[in-house]
Amino acid sequence: MGRSNQKGMLLSEATDIKNQVREFYNSVGWKQIGEGVYQNARYEDLRPISREYIHRCHLRVGRFLPDGGKFLLDAGSGPIQYPEYLEYSNGFKYRVCLDISSLALKEARERIGKQGLFVVGDIARLPFKQEAFDGVVSLHTIHHLPADEHQKAFLGLLEVLKPTASAVVVYTWGEFSPLMRLFKGPVVLAQWLIQQIRNRRQAGHSDPAPMENVKQEAAELIKKPGTFTTKHDYKWVRANLQSLPGLQIRVWRSVSSKFLRALIHQKALGSFWLRILFAFEELAPRFFGRIGQYPMIIFKKPDHTTNEIERSR
Repeated sequence: MGRSNQKGMLLSEATDIKNQVREFYNSVGWKQIGEGVYQNARYEDLRPISREYIHRCHLRVGRFLPDGGKFLLDAGSGPIQYPEYLEYSNGFKYRVCLDISSLALKEARERIGKQGLFVVGDIARLPFKQEAFDGVVSLHTIHHLPADEHQKAFLGLLEVLKPTASAVVVYTWGEFSPLMRLFKGPVVLAQWLIQQIRNRRQAGHSDPAPMENVKQEAAELIKKPGTFTTKHDYKWVRANLQSLPGLQIRVWRSVSSKFLRALIHQKALGSFWLRILFAFEELAPRFFGRIGQYPMIIFKKPDHTTNEIERSR
């Protein structure tokens, strides 16, 4: 098979994957199943016991974004479903929301109104000129691309950054997280025990994901399978994203929602243990960024003037 045919097949496969992702989020993923709660929230732990920890993790992103500017790019914005996400564009005149789902952008418009500019597009093929943005944020998006487009997406985000501007990408190691591999056995055991307790209490009635304010008719939406994802590990990032200037890998959140739902409970002093965990993450953000579930991949575009001065020396 010739190279052109192979390239054509890969392009067709990538297009099919993105169409599936778009269809999922337009028809299922960003469907509201309660007030401010989406079907896609089944991937999050919305129980009160985890709320403080997750809230504080969300706020970590803002530490590495610029204080303000004219344009902030939210690449893969979704509907901006959490209140903390709104804070990232404080100080910016406009938040440019790019997403593959038109439904997500419609929901985002309801939240940010005139501050928002909305573009249906592909994060791996950004429809913007170079150096257009004073900051970039991208949350849980790149892992929905085919594996061979992850690097391209990161480099594309760098291209649209202005000099001295920074980007924060929340990524996932998925099954490559050493910490979550370590806890895989306890999580599976705890899930089994919880299900046995539910079965006894509810006489066989299943209990969907523990979410608040969820409509009863949303049960079928919750049970629908998720969409395409693919992940790389820490070594891949270090090997393939070396060209990103100022590259840092720090923790966003070190544990998965499965971990939280299985092992964090009020009767087991769950709130206390989450505060301890957060404190450890703050003490060693690079270590937990490497071994935990969700890292922040941070980079900053250098100042062209500084580069020119250094080259002239």
